[in-house]
Amino acid sequence: MLKFFKSLYIRHFFFYIWIGVIFLFVISFFFPFILAFAKALFWVLWAIIFIDFLLLYNAPAKAIIAKRETPEKLSNGDENKITIFFKNNYRIKINIKIIDEIPFQFQVRDFEINSEIASEQEKNFSYQLKPTQRGEYSFGNLNIYVSSIFGLISRKYVFDRNLLVPVYPSFIQMRKYELMAISNRLTEVGIKKIRKIANNNEFEQIKDYIKGDDYRTINWKATARKQQLMVNQYQDEKSQQVYSLIDMSRNMKMPFESMTLLDYAINASLVISNIAMLKHDKAGLITYSNSIHSYLPADRSKKQLLNIMELLYKQTTDYKEPDFEMVFGTIYRKITHRSLLLLYTNFEGISSMRRQLKYLSKLAKNHLVLVIFFENTEVNKIFEAKVQTLQEVYIKTIAEKFNFEKRLIIKELAQNGVHSILTKPNQLTVNLINKYLEFKARSLF
Repeated sequence: MLKFFKSLYIRHFFFYIWIGVIFLFVISFFFPFILAFAKALFWVLWAIIFIDFLLLYNAPAKAIIAKRETPEKLSNGDENKITIFFKNNYRIKINIKIIDEIPFQFQVRDFEINSEIASEQEKNFSYQLKPTQRGEYSFGNLNIYVSSIFGLISRKYVFDRNLLVPVYPSFIQMRKYELMAISNRLTEVGIKKIRKIANNNEFEQIKDYIKGDDYRTINWKATARKQQLMVNQYQDEKSQQVYSLIDMSRNMKMPFESMTLLDYAINASLVISNIAMLKHDKAGLITYSNSIHSYLPADRSKKQLLNIMELLYKQTTDYKEPDFEMVFGTIYRKITHRSLLLLYTNFEGISSMRRQLKYLSKLAKNHLVLVIFFENTEVNKIFEAKVQTLQEVYIKTIAEKFNFEKRLIIKELAQNGVHSILTKPNQLTVNLINKYLEFKARSLF
Protein backbone atom coordinates (compact mmCIF):
# COMPACT_ATOMS: atom_id res chain seq x y z
CA MET A 1 0.00 0.00 0.00
CA LEU A 2 2.83 2.38 0.88
CA LYS A 3 4.45 1.64 -2.47
CA PHE A 4 1.18 2.53 -4.21
CA PHE A 5 0.86 5.91 -2.47
CA LYS A 6 4.54 6.69 -3.23
CA SER A 7 3.88 6.14 -6.92
CA LEU A 8 0.69 8.23 -7.09
CA TYR A 9 1.08 11.93 -7.86
CA ILE A 10 -1.68 14.52 -8.32
CA ARG A 11 -0.97 16.97 -11.10
CA HIS A 12 -1.62 20.72 -11.15
CA PHE A 13 -4.42 20.31 -13.66
CA PHE A 14 -6.32 18.22 -11.08
CA PHE A 15 -6.40 21.16 -8.64
CA TYR A 16 -7.29 23.67 -11.35
CA ILE A 17 -10.36 21.58 -12.32
CA TRP A 18 -11.51 21.21 -8.71
CA ILE A 19 -11.06 24.94 -8.09
CA GLY A 20 -13.34 25.51 -11.08
CA VAL A 21 -15.99 23.10 -9.71
CA ILE A 22 -15.88 24.72 -6.24
CA PHE A 23 -16.22 28.12 -7.86
CA LEU A 24 -19.39 26.93 -9.66
CA PHE A 25 -20.90 25.72 -6.36
CA VAL A 26 -20.12 29.08 -4.75
CA ILE A 27 -21.77 31.15 -7.47
CA SER A 28 -24.76 28.77 -7.52
CA PHE A 29 -25.84 30.45 -4.27
CA PHE A 30 -26.42 33.59 -6.27
CA PHE A 31 -27.53 31.89 -9.49
CA PRO A 32 -29.40 28.69 -8.57
CA PHE A 33 -29.75 27.48 -12.15
CA ILE A 34 -25.95 26.74 -12.13
CA LEU A 35 -26.26 24.22 -9.27
CA ALA A 36 -27.45 21.35 -11.47
CA PHE A 37 -24.57 21.94 -13.89
CA ALA A 38 -22.08 22.05 -10.99
CA LYS A 39 -23.38 18.72 -9.58
CA ALA A 40 -23.16 17.06 -12.97
CA LEU A 41 -19.60 18.32 -13.44
CA PHE A 42 -18.73 17.06 -9.93
CA TRP A 43 -19.73 13.46 -10.75
CA VAL A 44 -18.24 13.59 -14.27
CA LEU A 45 -14.92 14.69 -12.75
CA TRP A 46 -14.91 11.76 -10.32
CA ALA A 47 -15.65 9.40 -13.23
CA ILE A 48 -12.74 10.82 -15.24
CA ILE A 49 -10.43 10.46 -12.22
CA PHE A 50 -11.48 6.80 -11.86
CA ILE A 51 -10.87 6.16 -15.60
CA ASP A 52 -7.52 7.96 -15.41
CA PHE A 53 -6.57 5.78 -12.45
CA LEU A 54 -7.51 2.58 -14.31
CA LEU A 55 -5.57 3.59 -17.42
CA LEU A 56 -2.39 4.14 -15.42
CA TYR A 57 -2.58 1.27 -12.91
CA ASN A 58 -4.38 -1.44 -14.90
CA ALA A 59 -1.24 -1.98 -16.97
CA PRO A 60 1.27 -4.76 -17.79
CA ALA A 61 3.94 -5.69 -15.24
CA LYS A 62 6.55 -3.72 -17.16
CA ALA A 63 4.34 -0.90 -18.38
CA ILE A 64 7.38 1.17 -19.28
CA ILE A 65 11.06 0.39 -19.71
CA ALA A 66 13.63 3.12 -19.16
CA LYS A 67 17.40 3.07 -18.94
CA ARG A 68 20.11 5.69 -18.57
CA GLU A 69 23.06 4.96 -20.85
CA THR A 70 26.31 6.65 -19.79
CA PRO A 71 29.90 6.11 -20.92
CA GLU A 72 32.07 3.92 -18.66
CA LYS A 73 33.93 7.10 -17.80
CA LEU A 74 33.39 10.78 -18.51
CA SER A 75 35.99 13.06 -20.11
CA ASN A 76 37.01 16.06 -18.03
CA GLY A 77 36.44 19.43 -19.69
CA ASP A 78 34.49 17.95 -22.62
CA GLU A 79 30.82 17.55 -23.52
CA ASN A 80 29.77 13.98 -22.67
CA LYS A 81 26.59 12.53 -24.13
CA ILE A 82 24.10 10.89 -21.75
CA THR A 83 21.25 8.94 -23.38
CA ILE A 84 17.95 7.86 -21.84
CA PHE A 85 16.22 4.93 -23.57
CA PHE A 86 12.43 4.72 -23.14
CA LYS A 87 9.81 2.22 -24.30
CA ASN A 88 6.03 2.51 -23.78
CA ASN A 89 4.31 -0.85 -23.18
CA TYR A 90 0.97 0.76 -22.27
CA ARG A 91 -1.93 0.16 -24.64
CA ILE A 92 -2.51 3.90 -24.85
CA LYS A 93 -0.59 7.02 -25.78
CA ILE A 94 1.02 8.53 -22.68
CA ASN A 95 2.69 11.76 -21.65
CA ILE A 96 5.93 11.46 -19.72
CA LYS A 97 8.08 13.74 -17.62
CA ILE A 98 11.69 12.58 -17.09
CA ILE A 99 13.62 13.93 -14.12
CA ASP A 100 17.16 12.58 -13.98
CA GLU A 101 19.03 13.16 -10.73
CA ILE A 102 22.27 14.58 -12.13
CA PRO A 103 25.44 14.57 -9.92
CA PHE A 104 25.60 17.51 -7.55
CA GLN A 105 28.89 18.74 -9.07
CA PHE A 106 26.93 20.12 -12.04
CA GLN A 107 24.50 22.06 -9.84
CA VAL A 108 21.62 21.38 -12.25
CA ARG A 109 18.37 21.66 -10.28
CA ASP A 110 15.80 22.13 -13.03
CA PHE A 111 16.49 19.17 -15.34
CA GLU A 112 13.29 17.96 -17.00
CA ILE A 113 12.32 16.29 -20.28
CA ASN A 114 8.67 16.21 -21.40
CA SER A 115 7.40 14.13 -24.28
CA GLU A 116 4.44 12.25 -25.73
CA ILE A 117 4.93 8.55 -26.53
CA ALA A 118 2.59 6.34 -28.54
CA SER A 119 1.80 2.77 -27.52
CA GLU A 120 4.68 0.30 -28.14
CA GLN A 121 6.90 3.18 -29.23
CA GLU A 122 10.63 3.38 -28.36
CA LYS A 123 12.43 6.68 -28.03
CA ASN A 124 15.88 7.96 -27.08
CA PHE A 125 16.48 11.24 -25.27
CA SER A 126 19.95 12.70 -24.86
CA TYR A 127 21.64 15.56 -23.08
CA GLN A 128 25.22 16.77 -22.57
CA LEU A 129 27.26 17.07 -19.38
CA LYS A 130 30.59 18.89 -19.09
CA PRO A 131 32.50 17.97 -15.90
CA THR A 132 35.21 20.37 -14.72
CA GLN A 133 36.96 18.24 -12.13
CA ARG A 134 38.18 14.66 -11.94
CA GLY A 135 36.74 12.12 -9.52
CA GLU A 136 33.63 10.00 -9.04
CA TYR A 137 30.25 11.42 -10.00
CA SER A 138 27.11 9.85 -8.53
CA PHE A 139 23.89 9.79 -10.57
CA GLY A 140 20.74 9.37 -8.49
CA ASN A 141 17.38 7.96 -9.57
CA LEU A 142 15.98 8.15 -13.07
CA ASN A 143 12.42 9.26 -12.31
CA ILE A 144 9.67 8.84 -14.91
CA TYR A 145 6.21 10.38 -14.34
CA VAL A 146 3.54 8.88 -16.62
CA SER A 147 0.14 10.46 -17.26
CA SER A 148 -2.74 9.70 -19.64
CA ILE A 149 -4.51 12.06 -22.02
CA PHE A 150 -6.66 13.30 -19.10
CA GLY A 151 -3.58 14.54 -17.23
CA LEU A 152 -5.19 14.59 -13.77
CA ILE A 153 -2.88 12.15 -12.00
CA SER A 154 0.50 10.63 -12.81
CA ARG A 155 2.28 7.43 -11.87
CA LYS A 156 5.92 7.50 -10.85
CA TYR A 157 8.48 4.90 -11.95
CA VAL A 158 12.07 4.80 -10.69
CA PHE A 159 15.02 3.29 -12.61
CA ASP A 160 18.85 3.15 -12.41
CA ARG A 161 19.38 3.98 -8.76
CA ASN A 162 22.78 5.32 -7.58
CA LEU A 163 25.11 4.98 -10.56
CA LEU A 164 28.79 5.93 -10.01
CA VAL A 165 30.72 7.16 -13.06
CA PRO A 166 34.40 8.24 -12.85
CA VAL A 167 35.61 11.40 -14.61
CA TYR A 168 39.03 10.92 -16.23
CA PRO A 169 41.44 13.36 -17.87
CA SER A 170 40.25 14.46 -21.29
CA PHE A 171 40.46 11.27 -23.38
CA ILE A 172 38.03 12.84 -25.91
CA GLN A 173 40.56 15.58 -26.61
CA MET A 174 43.30 12.95 -26.76
CA ARG A 175 41.42 10.89 -29.36
CA LYS A 176 40.62 14.00 -31.42
CA TYR A 177 44.30 14.91 -31.74
CA GLU A 178 45.24 11.27 -32.27
CA LEU A 179 42.87 10.93 -35.25
CA MET A 180 44.10 14.20 -36.71
CA ALA A 181 47.72 13.15 -36.29
CA ILE A 182 47.07 9.81 -38.02
CA SER A 183 45.21 11.49 -40.92
CA ASN A 184 47.68 14.43 -41.13
CA ARG A 185 44.95 16.99 -40.36
CA LEU A 186 46.53 18.63 -37.31
CA THR A 187 46.64 21.96 -39.12
CA GLU A 188 42.84 22.16 -38.77
CA VAL A 189 43.19 22.82 -35.03
CA GLY A 190 46.08 25.25 -35.25
CA ILE A 191 49.05 22.87 -35.35
CA LYS A 192 51.70 24.39 -37.60
CA LYS A 193 53.52 22.54 -40.33
CA ILE A 194 57.17 22.47 -39.24
CA ARG A 195 59.83 22.35 -41.93
CA LYS A 196 62.66 20.00 -41.04
CA ILE A 197 65.97 21.82 -40.71
CA ALA A 198 68.03 18.79 -41.58
CA ASN A 199 67.81 15.01 -41.78
CA ASN A 200 69.23 12.93 -39.00
CA ASN A 201 71.67 10.06 -39.66
CA GLU A 202 69.09 7.29 -39.47
CA PHE A 203 68.87 6.19 -43.11
CA GLU A 204 65.79 4.16 -44.06
CA GLN A 205 65.71 3.47 -47.83
CA ILE A 206 66.23 4.76 -51.40
CA LYS A 207 62.98 5.48 -53.24
CA ASP A 208 61.71 7.02 -56.46
CA TYR A 209 61.66 10.80 -56.54
CA ILE A 210 58.17 12.27 -56.10
CA LYS A 211 57.32 15.87 -56.82
CA GLY A 212 57.79 17.80 -53.60
CA ASP A 213 60.70 15.72 -52.26
CA ASP A 214 63.74 17.72 -51.13
CA TYR A 215 66.12 17.81 -54.10
CA ARG A 216 69.06 17.84 -51.66
CA THR A 217 68.30 14.21 -50.81
CA ILE A 218 68.78 13.02 -54.40
CA ASN A 219 71.11 10.00 -54.54
CA TRP A 220 73.07 10.65 -57.73
CA LYS A 221 74.74 7.23 -57.86
CA ALA A 222 71.41 5.41 -57.62
CA THR A 223 69.94 7.90 -60.14
CA ALA A 224 72.72 7.04 -62.63
CA ARG A 225 72.17 3.30 -62.22
CA LYS A 226 68.37 3.44 -62.51
CA GLN A 227 68.38 6.28 -65.07
CA GLN A 228 65.63 8.07 -63.09
CA LEU A 229 65.67 10.35 -60.09
CA MET A 230 66.12 8.50 -56.80
CA VAL A 231 66.20 10.05 -53.32
CA ASN A 232 67.38 8.96 -49.89
CA GLN A 233 64.62 8.60 -47.34
CA TYR A 234 65.36 9.13 -43.68
CA GLN A 235 63.24 8.22 -40.70
CA ASP A 236 62.73 10.24 -37.58
CA GLU A 237 64.70 9.27 -34.54
CA LYS A 238 62.66 6.92 -32.40
CA SER A 239 62.47 5.79 -28.78
CA GLN A 240 63.30 9.22 -27.41
CA GLN A 241 62.02 9.93 -23.91
CA VAL A 242 59.33 12.55 -23.23
CA TYR A 243 58.52 13.22 -19.59
CA SER A 244 55.62 15.32 -18.33
CA LEU A 245 56.51 16.96 -15.01
CA ILE A 246 53.32 18.30 -13.43
CA ASP A 247 53.38 20.74 -10.54
CA MET A 248 50.74 19.70 -7.97
CA SER A 249 51.31 22.66 -5.65
CA ARG A 250 48.99 25.57 -4.92
CA ASN A 251 50.38 27.40 -7.98
CA MET A 252 48.19 25.22 -10.17
CA LYS A 253 44.92 25.70 -8.29
CA MET A 254 44.07 28.94 -10.10
CA PRO A 255 40.74 28.60 -12.00
CA PHE A 256 40.06 29.33 -15.67
CA GLU A 257 36.59 28.76 -17.17
CA SER A 258 35.59 26.51 -14.21
CA MET A 259 38.68 24.28 -14.51
CA THR A 260 41.95 24.62 -12.61
CA LEU A 261 45.33 25.08 -14.29
CA LEU A 262 46.19 21.63 -12.95
CA ASP A 263 43.39 20.02 -14.96
CA TYR A 264 44.47 21.86 -18.12
CA ALA A 265 48.02 20.58 -17.55
CA ILE A 266 46.78 17.02 -16.94
CA ASN A 267 44.64 17.04 -20.11
CA ALA A 268 47.53 18.41 -22.19
CA SER A 269 50.02 15.90 -20.76
CA LEU A 270 47.71 13.02 -21.72
CA VAL A 271 47.44 14.34 -25.29
CA ILE A 272 51.18 14.96 -25.70
CA SER A 273 52.01 11.52 -24.25
CA ASN A 274 49.76 9.90 -26.83
CA ILE A 275 51.20 12.01 -29.68
CA ALA A 276 54.75 11.15 -28.55
CA MET A 277 53.98 7.42 -28.62
CA LEU A 278 52.42 7.79 -32.08
CA LYS A 279 55.76 9.33 -33.11
CA HIS A 280 57.45 6.17 -31.67
CA ASP A 281 58.83 8.02 -28.66
CA LYS A 282 58.53 6.91 -25.04
CA ALA A 283 56.25 8.79 -22.64
CA GLY A 284 56.74 9.07 -18.89
CA LEU A 285 55.28 11.05 -16.01
CA ILE A 286 56.37 12.74 -12.79
CA THR A 287 54.05 14.64 -10.46
CA TYR A 288 55.47 16.68 -7.61
CA SER A 289 55.04 19.49 -5.10
CA ASN A 290 57.20 19.50 -1.97
CA SER A 291 57.71 15.76 -2.61
CA ILE A 292 57.42 13.37 -5.53
CA HIS A 293 53.78 12.27 -5.76
CA SER A 294 54.29 9.72 -8.52
CA TYR A 295 56.91 8.54 -10.98
CA LEU A 296 56.20 6.50 -14.12
CA PRO A 297 59.26 5.55 -16.21
CA ALA A 298 59.12 6.40 -19.92
CA ASP A 299 57.84 3.57 -22.09
CA ARG A 300 55.77 3.04 -25.22
CA SER A 301 54.18 -0.32 -24.46
CA LYS A 302 50.49 -0.86 -25.17
CA LYS A 303 49.59 -0.40 -21.50
CA GLN A 304 51.57 2.81 -21.00
CA LEU A 305 48.81 5.20 -22.05
CA LEU A 306 46.36 3.43 -19.73
CA ASN A 307 48.92 3.65 -16.91
CA ILE A 308 49.34 7.38 -17.52
CA MET A 309 45.56 7.95 -17.56
CA GLU A 310 45.04 6.00 -14.32
CA LEU A 311 47.88 7.89 -12.63
CA LEU A 312 46.61 11.30 -13.76
CA TYR A 313 43.06 10.45 -12.63
CA LYS A 314 44.20 10.23 -8.99
CA GLN A 315 46.23 13.46 -8.82
CA THR A 316 45.10 16.25 -6.50
CA THR A 317 46.56 19.58 -5.40
CA ASP A 318 48.11 19.57 -1.93
CA TYR A 319 48.55 23.37 -1.60
CA LYS A 320 52.28 23.02 -0.74
CA GLU A 321 55.21 24.93 -2.22
CA PRO A 322 57.06 23.14 -5.07
CA ASP A 323 60.55 21.85 -4.26
CA PHE A 324 62.57 22.05 -7.49
CA GLU A 325 65.75 20.92 -5.74
CA MET A 326 64.05 17.63 -4.90
CA VAL A 327 62.73 17.36 -8.49
CA PHE A 328 66.25 17.93 -9.84
CA GLY A 329 67.66 15.21 -7.57
CA THR A 330 64.99 12.72 -8.64
CA ILE A 331 65.58 13.38 -12.34
CA TYR A 332 69.37 13.19 -11.88
CA ARG A 333 69.06 9.74 -10.28
CA LYS A 334 66.28 8.19 -12.37
CA ILE A 335 66.51 9.70 -15.87
CA THR A 336 70.01 8.98 -17.18
CA HIS A 337 69.35 9.45 -20.93
CA ARG A 338 68.83 12.85 -22.54
CA SER A 339 65.08 13.46 -22.56
CA LEU A 340 62.49 16.11 -23.27
CA LEU A 341 61.19 17.38 -19.93
CA LEU A 342 57.84 19.16 -20.15
CA LEU A 343 57.59 21.10 -16.90
CA TYR A 344 54.05 22.34 -16.16
CA THR A 345 54.07 25.03 -13.49
CA ASN A 346 52.94 28.60 -12.99
CA PHE A 347 55.27 31.55 -12.35
CA GLU A 348 53.28 34.64 -11.46
CA GLY A 349 56.36 36.81 -10.95
CA ILE A 350 60.04 37.05 -11.86
CA SER A 351 61.15 36.49 -8.26
CA SER A 352 59.39 33.11 -7.99
CA MET A 353 61.10 31.96 -11.20
CA ARG A 354 64.56 33.14 -10.09
CA ARG A 355 64.32 31.02 -6.94
CA GLN A 356 64.10 27.94 -9.17
CA LEU A 357 66.34 29.07 -12.03
CA LYS A 358 69.54 27.37 -10.83
CA TYR A 359 67.80 23.97 -10.80
CA LEU A 360 66.23 24.53 -14.22
CA SER A 361 69.58 25.55 -15.74
CA LYS A 362 71.24 22.45 -14.25
CA LEU A 363 68.54 20.25 -15.78
CA ALA A 364 69.03 21.97 -19.15
CA LYS A 365 72.69 20.81 -19.25
CA ASN A 366 71.65 17.16 -19.57
CA HIS A 367 68.10 17.39 -20.92
CA LEU A 368 65.92 19.48 -23.20
CA VAL A 369 63.76 21.42 -20.74
CA LEU A 370 60.51 23.11 -21.74
CA VAL A 371 58.85 25.16 -19.00
CA ILE A 372 55.10 25.68 -19.54
CA PHE A 373 53.42 28.44 -17.56
CA PHE A 374 50.21 30.37 -17.97
CA GLU A 375 48.94 33.82 -18.84
CA ASN A 376 46.70 35.39 -16.23
CA THR A 377 43.69 36.13 -18.43
CA GLU A 378 42.03 38.29 -15.78
CA VAL A 379 45.10 40.53 -15.68
CA ASN A 380 45.01 40.68 -19.49
CA LYS A 381 41.42 41.97 -19.37
CA ILE A 382 42.50 44.79 -17.05
CA PHE A 383 45.49 45.54 -19.27
CA GLU A 384 43.33 45.80 -22.41
CA ALA A 385 40.51 47.83 -20.80
CA LYS A 386 40.17 51.59 -21.33
CA VAL A 387 40.88 53.69 -18.22
CA GLN A 388 38.83 56.66 -17.09
CA THR A 389 39.69 57.27 -13.44
CA LEU A 390 42.96 57.66 -11.55
CA GLN A 391 42.30 54.41 -9.67
CA GLU A 392 41.92 52.54 -12.98
CA VAL A 393 45.24 54.02 -14.14
CA TYR A 394 46.99 52.55 -11.08
CA ILE A 395 45.32 49.16 -11.57
CA LYS A 396 46.28 49.06 -15.26
CA THR A 397 49.88 49.99 -14.41
CA ILE A 398 50.08 47.01 -12.03
CA ALA A 399 48.60 44.75 -14.75
CA GLU A 400 51.24 46.00 -17.21
CA LYS A 401 53.92 45.14 -14.65
CA PHE A 402 52.60 41.57 -14.37
CA ASN A 403 52.59 41.16 -18.15
CA PHE A 404 56.08 42.61 -18.46
CA GLU A 405 57.40 40.18 -15.83
CA LYS A 406 55.93 37.22 -17.71
CA ARG A 407 57.88 38.26 -20.84
CA LEU A 408 60.97 38.82 -18.73
CA ILE A 409 60.70 35.27 -17.40
CA ILE A 410 60.76 33.91 -20.97
CA LYS A 411 63.89 35.95 -21.74
CA GLU A 412 65.78 34.87 -18.62
CA LEU A 413 64.91 31.20 -19.14
CA ALA A 414 66.17 31.38 -22.73
CA GLN A 415 69.44 32.97 -21.55
CA ASN A 416 69.96 29.95 -19.31
CA GLY A 417 69.24 27.38 -22.03
CA VAL A 418 65.67 26.66 -20.94
CA HIS A 419 62.85 26.73 -23.50
CA SER A 420 59.45 28.02 -22.44
CA ILE A 421 55.80 28.43 -23.45
CA LEU A 422 53.61 31.20 -22.08
CA THR A 423 50.07 30.26 -23.00
CA LYS A 424 46.43 30.79 -22.21
CA PRO A 425 45.04 27.64 -20.51
CA ASN A 426 42.58 26.87 -23.33
CA GLN A 427 45.39 27.08 -25.93
CA LEU A 428 47.85 24.91 -24.01
CA THR A 429 47.43 21.67 -25.96
CA VAL A 430 47.85 23.24 -29.41
CA ASN A 431 50.89 25.31 -28.36
CA LEU A 432 52.49 22.29 -26.70
CA ILE A 433 52.08 20.01 -29.73
CA ASN A 434 53.53 22.75 -31.96
CA LYS A 435 56.59 23.01 -29.71
CA TYR A 436 57.06 19.25 -29.55
CA LEU A 437 56.91 18.93 -33.35
CA GLU A 438 59.35 21.82 -33.67
CA PHE A 439 61.82 20.05 -31.36
CA LYS A 440 61.45 16.86 -33.37
CA ALA A 441 62.01 18.70 -36.65
CA ARG A 442 65.14 20.40 -35.29
CA SER A 443 66.43 17.14 -33.74
CA LEU A 444 67.04 18.90 -30.44
CA PHE A 445 66.69 15.77 -28.32
